[in-house]
Amino acid sequence: MVILVGAGPGDPELLTIGALKAINAAEVIVYDALVSQEIVELIPEHTEKILAGKRGGGHSTKQEDISNLLVKFGKENRRVVRLKGGDPFVFGRGGEEACCLANENIPFRIIPGLTSGIAGPAYAGIPVTHRAVNANFAFITGHESPDNTQDHNSEDVHPSRIDWEGVARTFPVIVLYMAMRNVESVRKRMVAAGRSPDTPVALIRWATTPRQQTMVTTLGRVTKDIKAVGMKPPAIMIIGKVVDYRNILQWFQDETLVPPES
Repeated sequence: MVILVGAGPGDPELLTIGALKAINAAEVIVYDALVSQEIVELIPEHTEKILAGKRGGGHSTKQEDISNLLVKFGKENRRVVRLKGGDPFVFGRGGEEACCLANENIPFRIIPGLTSGIAGPAYAGIPVTHRAVNANFAFITGHESPDNTQDHNSEDVHPSRIDWEGVARTFPVIVLYMAMRNVESVRKRMVAAGRSPDTPVALIRWATTPRQQTMVTTLGRVTKDIKAVGMKPPAIMIIGKVVDYRNILQWFQDETLVPPES
């Protein structure tokens, strides 16, 4: 049995009961770089631990190699946990790994986890929905090439699959995963699609952990302010007026990064 387990965003208290049971019962755990150290320390000492790091801009284990490793352990009839940051099926490539297991007729389970796109804003005092602001919101990956384009007739071999104009028009609140490397591209597309440069934006790094950092800015200033405070990935980006509620609802003692005034 291979169990794909969502470890949540970082705080061990946000692990589900099912996740903790699976961790304690596993013979081998293959875990992501985004699984917090606090959660890694909960793994029993006798359990074999394998870091399958996937981190933009640094060393990453190829997805094919990770899937093959799970298949190998599964065929050895070992109790395997694939421990993934957040939720396995929310921008976590858990669907690809589960498909590989299914194709090899290896039994598997999925234990969902709390995704950072909800938990991170909550710890920053930002509700992703508020009746005075929005009736819907969007989860979007920001991990696209800066050269991606909506023009599918261009020579670009990696056109964007995101209808940015439609997103800007339809969703008052947008939560972006893995957007730090392409934040300027996101900013330009959102403004070009009609979003005001004054739209509030928050970035949250190391969400729900004692290392959490939060910066509040605007869509027009976001790229400049990220550079000014030296913010680095991994971070969640929230676009929309719900960000203003941090002024009222901030409860978690994170580090507030304040950009200099222009």
